[in-house]
Amino acid sequence: MGSENIMIDVQNLCKEFKSSKKYPGLRGAVKSLFTTETVIKKAVQDVSFHINEGEIVGYIGSNGAGKSTTIKMMTGILVPTSGKCLVGGIEPYKNRTENAKHIGAVFGQRTQLWWDLPLTETFSVLKEIYQVNDADFKMRMSFINDVLGIKEFENNTVRTLSLGQRMRADLGAALIHNPKVLYLDEPTIGLDVVVKDKIRRAILEMNKEYKTTVLLTTHDMQDIETLCQHIIIIDDGRKIYDGTQEDLKEAYEAATKLTLKVDSPEMISATDLLSNFKLGKERMKLDINGNKIEVIFYKNDISVTDIMAYIMKFTNISDLTTADVDLASIIKKIYEKNSSIHRSM
Repeated sequence: MGSENIMIDVQNLCKEFKSSKKYPGLRGAVKSLFTTETVIKKAVQDVSFHINEGEIVGYIGSNGAGKSTTIKMMTGILVPTSGKCLVGGIEPYKNRTENAKHIGAVFGQRTQLWWDLPLTETFSVLKEIYQVNDADFKMRMSFINDVLGIKEFENNTVRTLSLGQRMRADLGAALIHNPKVLYLDEPTIGLDVVVKDKIRRAILEMNKEYKTTVLLTTHDMQDIETLCQHIIIIDDGRKIYDGTQEDLKEAYEAATKLTLKVDSPEMISATDLLSNFKLGKERMKLDINGNKIEVIFYKNDISVTDIMAYIMKFTNISDLTTADVDLASIIKKIYEKNSSIHRSM
């Protein structure tokens, strides 16, 4: 992903969890009390990647794929079974205090805010914990207020904040000490579109202003499309993709949607369109709604110009837009392909 300075370097990282074997039923429950058998769960398996300084990286996968386990090793919460992880040249699990000075974290379902304190006091406490001087604190609070708009509720106790307000406050709290690396685990989960947009813009602005390296996990593909050029996909504990959005779309042949506004949509039919280009329904789809026509196709088969030339034989085109079909459909295709491989093994 380039020759820039590497901020996060993950080498052959593995994490296994051992637990006592459980047996079904009452007899099994009794047997479980006396058995010495263990079950080994391989949560992360031989994962390697690197993230350059200042990158915003989408680290995505289905539930249970190993995303959170990887992040816990990078933050120093968990110790790897094998392999190595360096964050800013530090092994997090060996130097937890030093590592904590240089990272920030936001977990969608957890908060680092003090429940019964006004938000301003929470930020003051964090200022002292991270030993931020007065000048830097004032400057960062000004930035946080500008990009996250927390001024309107900064005197409220944390317990009275809405989910959207709390998430904005959590992100602000993670930025107080200007971390080199920011881990965001589902930062927009459960939020309405307005708050999601504010948080996305805040992440972009913070990355631009301070060159903060961001590792983002989310199931919201709009987060990924808006924020991340570098994408890492993990499934069943294994890395299955590491590259750019563009390369991902090209490798998995992303479809394109062409939207046309026409004078006489009744002159066009899906059957005629497919027949003309000798394509099946799996390679081209047409939908007509009023005077708007949507055509979904693959650029390897035909071009936008080809489709427009055909449609213009029957009706005038007054407007058009093109867009890649959303990233979610590509990710779904990857998961399905990977799952079928595992089932056949």
